[in-house]
Amino acid sequence: MIALRSSHEIELLAESGRLAEDCMQMLMGLVEEGISTWEIDREAEHYIRSHGAVPSCKGYGDPSNPFPATLCTSLNDEIVHGIPSKKRILKAGDILKIDLVLSYHGYVADMARTLPVGDISEEKRLLAERTRECFQKALEVMVPGKRLGDIGYAVQSHAESFGYGVVRELTGHGVGTDLHEDPEVPNYGIAGRGLRLREGMVIAVEPMINMGDRRVTFSPDGWTVKTRDGAPSAHYENTVAITADGPRILTRSGDRL
Repeated sequence: MIALRSSHEIELLAESGRLAEDCMQMLMGLVEEGISTWEIDREAEHYIRSHGAVPSCKGYGDPSNPFPATLCTSLNDEIVHGIPSKKRILKAGDILKIDLVLSYHGYVADMARTLPVGDISEEKRLLAERTRECFQKALEVMVPGKRLGDIGYAVQSHAESFGYGVVRELTGHGVGTDLHEDPEVPNYGIAGRGLRLREGMVIAVEPMINMGDRRVTFSPDGWTVKTRDGAPSAHYENTVAITADGPRILTRSGDRL
């Protein structure tokens, strides 16, 4: 069931989004050679809890294998859901995907960024930049009356114009009082097809774009998803409200790429 949020609820979601944005800005300043993903995660959890919010990813999922951390931190060929670790030390040339989800006063904000560690290759820089562009292309069609297929087509057509692979096994989703709500928001599709966008819908749109093939592999930890061919992947995500005046981004922080 798809929830249509009132203007009051959207303001509450925007409060969560501003807190997530501020936290992401803080985390961006930590990303440098020599720091572990565990240290970045620790700082994120402290920031979120000290501001009266809850890290939504921590403990999420199957009770037999809940996600153990505040952030998803995915390096290089890891697409999403990488688990922070003291053993994962950032080195120059890496790209780090930080996926941050929090709940504030019961409302969720979800965002992700791809960040460089020191100097990175031009190929990785362009991958991250074009993944962000995929989101911007999608944003142009996120208005009442358009369809989910328009969003997917906008992402897919832009990414594939550069020869990139568009991940299909993972999608964006609705956002509200739960981390994952209806509808699913694929990053591929046929323009003019699919569910029609309506005022009050709030969705997380999150292009996941591979430098190589689109196919993925799931790691034994039950969480980390990697590119099957070992090529780098980039991820960019914002929570967006569909309004009569156009799309309203509820999470947005400055980008370093």
